[in-house]
Amino acid sequence: MELFSTLTNLLDGAANGEYLAKMSAGLGAALTVLGAAFGIGRIGSSAMEAIARQPESAKDIQSNMIVSAALIEGVAFFALVVAFLILFV
Repeated sequence: MELFSTLTNLLDGAANGEYLAKMSAGLGAALTVLGAAFGIGRIGSSAMEAIARQPESAKDIQSNMIVSAALIEGVAFFALVVAFLILFV
């Protein structure tokens, strides 16, 4: 009897799109984290190359790198909050 109620709950959730929304939220959160990690990695790599080419402007490059990384993290946190709102609301 318990198996029947579990299957019924799964079918009801699939009919309402509940599981699709949860799966989409998880996929969105994963893509957000991967995109932010890739972006911050590219920023760090480019900044190191730029500092190696022009060591005298290292402070300007470093401050611009930190601002860019902070903006990327802000967008990533916003996207994660949206994904979690989809998941729990």
